Amino acid sequence: MGTIAPSVGGGTGARAVVETTMTASDTLVFRQGAGQMLRLRNTTAGALTVTLTGADAVSANILGGGVVNYAAGITSGVIAATTGDVVIPLDSIFNYLQGVITLTGGTGIKASIVSVS
Repeated sequence: MGTIAPSVGGGTGARAVVETTMTASDTLVFRQGAGQMLRLRNTTAGALTVTLTGADAVSANILGGGVVNYAAGITSGVIAATTGDVVIPLDSIFNYLQGVITLTGGTGIKASIVSVS
Protein backbone atom coordinates (compact mmCIF):
# COMPACT_ATOMS: atom_id res chain seq x y z
CA MET A 1 0.00 0.00 0.00
CA GLY A 2 1.42 3.34 -1.06
CA THR A 3 0.46 6.89 -0.20
CA ILE A 4 -0.13 9.42 -2.96
CA ALA A 5 1.12 12.68 -1.46
CA PRO A 6 0.48 16.09 -3.04
CA SER A 7 3.15 18.05 -4.90
CA VAL A 8 2.90 21.84 -4.57
CA GLY A 9 2.09 23.46 -7.89
CA GLY A 10 1.28 27.06 -6.93
CA GLY A 11 3.45 30.08 -7.64
CA THR A 12 5.56 30.77 -10.68
CA GLY A 13 8.00 28.54 -12.51
CA ALA A 14 8.20 24.81 -12.99
CA ARG A 15 7.52 22.37 -10.16
CA ALA A 16 8.54 18.74 -9.76
CA VAL A 17 5.57 16.35 -9.57
CA VAL A 18 5.99 13.05 -7.74
CA GLU A 19 4.31 10.05 -9.37
CA THR A 20 3.36 6.95 -7.39
CA THR A 21 2.84 3.61 -9.12
CA MET A 22 -0.39 2.29 -7.66
CA THR A 23 -0.75 -1.12 -6.06
CA ALA A 24 -3.94 -3.08 -5.28
CA SER A 25 -4.78 -0.61 -2.49
CA ASP A 26 -3.35 2.87 -1.93
CA THR A 27 -4.23 5.95 0.09
CA LEU A 28 -4.08 9.65 -0.70
CA VAL A 29 -3.61 12.83 1.29
CA PHE A 30 -6.58 15.19 0.73
CA ARG A 31 -6.78 18.79 1.94
CA GLN A 32 -10.14 20.32 1.11
CA GLY A 33 -9.86 23.79 -0.40
CA ALA A 34 -6.22 23.34 -1.50
CA GLY A 35 -7.19 22.99 -5.17
CA GLN A 36 -5.81 19.47 -5.46
CA MET A 37 -5.96 17.69 -8.80
CA LEU A 38 -5.52 13.90 -8.91
CA ARG A 39 -3.96 12.66 -12.15
CA LEU A 40 -4.31 8.98 -13.06
CA ARG A 41 -2.13 7.94 -16.01
CA ASN A 42 -2.60 4.39 -17.26
CA THR A 43 0.56 2.91 -18.74
CA THR A 44 -0.62 -0.70 -18.37
CA ALA A 45 -1.84 -3.01 -21.14
CA GLY A 46 -5.42 -3.10 -19.81
CA ALA A 47 -8.20 -0.59 -19.25
CA LEU A 48 -8.66 0.15 -15.53
CA THR A 49 -11.20 1.87 -13.28
CA VAL A 50 -10.05 3.36 -9.98
CA THR A 51 -12.46 3.60 -7.04
CA LEU A 52 -11.93 6.25 -4.34
CA THR A 53 -13.53 5.46 -0.99
CA GLY A 54 -13.46 7.56 2.19
CA ALA A 55 -13.66 5.54 5.41
CA ASP A 56 -15.80 8.21 7.13
CA ALA A 57 -18.07 9.11 4.20
CA VAL A 58 -21.79 8.73 4.88
CA SER A 59 -25.09 8.78 3.02
CA ALA A 60 -26.86 12.11 2.64
CA ASN A 61 -30.33 13.14 1.52
CA ILE A 62 -29.95 15.65 -1.31
CA LEU A 63 -32.91 17.98 -1.86
CA GLY A 64 -34.54 16.98 -5.14
CA GLY A 65 -32.07 14.15 -5.68
CA GLY A 66 -32.80 11.58 -3.00
CA VAL A 67 -30.23 9.73 -0.95
CA VAL A 68 -26.64 9.65 -2.16
CA ASN A 69 -24.43 6.97 -0.62
CA TYR A 70 -21.01 8.67 -0.48
CA ALA A 71 -19.70 5.73 1.57
CA ALA A 72 -19.92 3.51 -1.54
CA GLY A 73 -17.12 5.52 -3.15
CA ILE A 74 -16.78 7.06 -6.59
CA THR A 75 -15.01 5.79 -9.70
CA SER A 76 -12.66 7.48 -12.11
CA GLY A 77 -14.51 5.98 -15.05
CA VAL A 78 -12.67 3.65 -17.40
CA ILE A 79 -9.09 4.73 -18.04
CA ALA A 80 -7.95 3.42 -21.42
CA ALA A 81 -5.00 1.05 -21.73
CA THR A 82 -1.52 2.41 -22.47
CA THR A 83 -2.44 6.07 -23.06
CA GLY A 84 -5.41 6.73 -20.76
CA ASP A 85 -5.07 9.86 -18.66
CA VAL A 86 -7.68 11.47 -16.39
CA VAL A 87 -7.59 14.37 -13.96
CA ILE A 88 -10.03 14.62 -11.05
CA PRO A 89 -10.45 17.93 -9.16
CA LEU A 90 -10.68 16.49 -5.63
CA ASP A 91 -12.64 19.44 -4.15
CA SER A 92 -15.47 18.53 -6.56
CA ILE A 93 -15.93 15.14 -4.84
CA PHE A 94 -15.10 16.10 -1.24
CA ASN A 95 -18.17 14.33 0.19
CA TYR A 96 -16.63 11.01 -0.90
CA LEU A 97 -13.23 11.89 0.58
CA GLN A 98 -13.91 11.85 4.31
CA GLY A 99 -11.50 10.09 6.67
CA VAL A 100 -8.80 7.77 5.34
CA ILE A 101 -9.16 7.65 1.55
CA THR A 102 -8.44 4.36 -0.20
CA LEU A 103 -7.91 3.89 -3.94
CA THR A 104 -8.45 0.44 -5.42
CA GLY A 105 -8.54 -1.06 -8.91
CA GLY A 106 -5.58 0.85 -10.29
CA THR A 107 -2.64 -1.53 -10.02
CA GLY A 108 0.10 -0.17 -12.28
CA ILE A 109 -1.44 3.28 -12.81
CA LYS A 110 0.87 6.27 -12.31
CA ALA A 111 -0.86 8.60 -9.85
CA SER A 112 0.04 12.13 -8.78
CA ILE A 113 -1.63 15.00 -6.97
CA VAL A 114 -0.86 18.64 -7.67
CA SER A 115 -1.98 21.18 -5.08
CA VAL A 116 -2.14 24.91 -5.82
CA SER A 117 -1.69 25.82 -2.17
